[in-house]
Amino acid sequence: MKYVDGNGVVNYKAMMNEKGKLESYLQLLDSNPPQDSWSRSEKIAYWINAYNACTVKLILDHYPVKSIRDIDNGKPWSDAFISIGGKNYSLDNIEQDILRKQFNDPRIHFAINCASKSCPRLLNRSYTAAQLDEQLNAQAKDFLNDSSKNKITANNVQLSSIFDWYKDDFTKKGTLIDFLNLYSSKKIQPTATVTFLSYDWSLNE
Repeated sequence: MKYVDGNGVVNYKAMMNEKGKLESYLQLLDSNPPQDSWSRSEKIAYWINAYNACTVKLILDHYPVKSIRDIDNGKPWSDAFISIGGKNYSLDNIEQDILRKQFNDPRIHFAINCASKSCPRLLNRSYTAAQLDEQLNAQAKDFLNDSSKNKITANNVQLSSIFDWYKDDFTKKGTLIDFLNLYSSKKIQPTATVTFLSYDWSLNE
């Protein structure tokens, strides 16, 4: 994705000139929905790529826009504008009903991108089954150790609201701090104070 830099910043204005390429990619996804015979990694990679591509398409369809929350009366995730295998889905369907419910991997939260500055960065290449575990681990480490998204010391952590909204996803195998310590470059004490930062919904451009 030549319009996404290494920090996940998107040049939507330039991408408008090649919107047709994105639409062709989405048609390819629509024509090749996940099959029962696919591996778990193939399915997860497919749905993450679909989510991210459809979010970019949503922004381009309404560009220029200051925030994704300016679309559809603040509820852009509820609109079933996505066609996969002839069925209609919303972004919420993909995130909540498929990725979260079916695959139960909290690292998915660091891979899907909601076109906002506080989101985990949009990867400038596709997720693949062969590299999925490596890619998800890298995204988790990248996001957690990004001081513009999370502020971490041994005894005090100020976290992205993502860790508040989806706390149950991160605490199924231990405490939230247990999960953070899997990816944090700084060891966090079990007694550390945890608070959550406000979310910047302005466009990631």
